[in-house]
Parts: sequence; structure tokens; C-alpha cells
Amino acid sequence: MEKFFKLKENKTSISKEIIAGITTFFAMSYIIIVNPTMLSESGMPWGAVFIATIIASVIGTLVMALVANVPYAQAPGMGLNAFFVYTVCFQLGFTWQQALSMVFICGVINILITVTKVRKVIIKAIPKYL
Repeated sequence: MEKFFKLKENKTSISKEIIAGITTFFAMSYIIIVNPTMLSESGMPWGAVFIATIIASVIGTLVMALVANVPYAQAPGMGLNAFFVYTVCFQLGFTWQQALSMVFICGVINILITVTKVRKVIIKAIPKYL
């Protein structure tokens, strides 16, 4: 563990990291209930969103730990979920299935923009003072 995470180099220990992990879990655990409750208002099945929230959080956090080697916990963002339910579904009148399709399409476009380096061109086109 020391070799992989470079604990001494980062001036930490296994016990400190375990305490930090438990603290972070309890600080973020509300999302496990709040996220499915909010999304179920749009008609999504509560149980499915509950499991998906847990799986997404575990995968995101493991990627940050094992690939990026940074102590960041990841979970679904409540701001975007509120926008999804209350604006896209309720105010604009889309079903949750249509809204999820839009999220998927945006994700594919985002991947294409990143892979083709268009993203860099867009970022460089924005003046630094903005």
C-alpha cells in the first residue's frame, strides 16, 4: 500500500486514511437516499436509482483512488439532478426516459469532442480574462 499510494511522501498513514475515508463516507452518505428520492419524483424507480447511485459512487471513487491516485470521493451531483427533475422533466415536460436520452447524447458528444481535440480548440478560443 505504501508503494502504490506513496503514503510517506504525502505525509499520511493507513490509519489516517481510514479515518478520513470513514468521515468522508458519513459526510456524503445522504446522497444515497436524497438522490433516488429526488429522481423518483420524475417517475424513475426508486430502487433502481438507489442501486445506480451506489454503483456510480463506488466506481467514481475507485477510479479517483486507483487511477488518478487522489483522495477524492465521487457521487452524483445534486444540482444537476435537481435541474434534470424540476426543469427538464417538470417545466419543459420531457419524460424521464427522454431526458436520460438527452444526457446520453450529450455524453457521446462530449466524448467525441474530447477525442477529436475539438475541446482544446474551444478552450483556447476563449479569452483568458473570461
